[in-house]
Amino acid sequence: MKTRIQHTEGRKQQGGSAILFIIALTSTFLWLGAMDVKAQSIEFDGLIEPKLSANMGSNTPGILESVSVDRGDMVKEGQVVATLQAGVEKSTMELAKARAELDATIKAKKAEMEFADRSKQRKKELYEKKTLSFQEWDEAETRRMLAELALNEALEAKRLAELEYKRSVEVVKRMSIRSPVNGVVVDRYLHPGEYIEDKPVMKLAQIDPLHVEVIMPVSMLGSVRSGMFAEVKPEAPVGGLYKAKVTIVDKVVDAASGTFGVRLELPNPDYKLPPGLKCKVRFLNP
Repeated sequence: MKTRIQHTEGRKQQGGSAILFIIALTSTFLWLGAMDVKAQSIEFDGLIEPKLSANMGSNTPGILESVSVDRGDMVKEGQVVATLQAGVEKSTMELAKARAELDATIKAKKAEMEFADRSKQRKKELYEKKTLSFQEWDEAETRRMLAELALNEALEAKRLAELEYKRSVEVVKRMSIRSPVNGVVVDRYLHPGEYIEDKPVMKLAQIDPLHVEVIMPVSMLGSVRSGMFAEVKPEAPVGGLYKAKVTIVDKVVDAASGTFGVRLELPNPDYKLPPGLKCKVRFLNP
């Protein structure tokens, strides 16, 4: 009788634990759902910023020869936006190119080796017939070896000249400043004739896509997740509604302000939206 009572009490305890687990799980889902609804019902302040903003300069000091773009101009990735004076470097490159293309020495050394090879073969036959002294045979063999070494030396010299030409080409390339992104010139700092050392020539910004930065209160933690979409409404006079995607949700909360950051990616293929605008952001259903 006692055993039955104990089994019954055990089943009651297991059933009670299961009910508590279901209640806790249901509460969690309800909380998450409430948080999502809360996030979707509020508009948050945001700021539209460039995806990338960087000062462009040169790692080679020199005098600026030309700047082909100005503030507000659009640039493409790889486009030359400025050049340094490179007269000496270009002359060195042309000289290296001429040396790399020289084949006369190699042709002469090949001819010498072929002659030495034929001479060695003839004298080998005579030596085997005992009509030529060992000294003459040894001289023919030595001339052939020296001719081969001279040819190898000429081939190595040509290879070094080709490497020197490649190096000089890279030096000349470094005298050109190219845009690393598709973007816009935000500002221009230097003009032709000025000396570059550690100074930036211009500032570029990548504005497709754009980033939207939102600061949210800690009470919204868990309501926004990467991959969610949101409506972005830029301030007047631009206005309109644009769709953006959440790419970053900060894992660390700022204790002083009780906030955390969220970043969204906003496509801007026609460059209609200028960065720097304030906006309102409302998160959509995941």
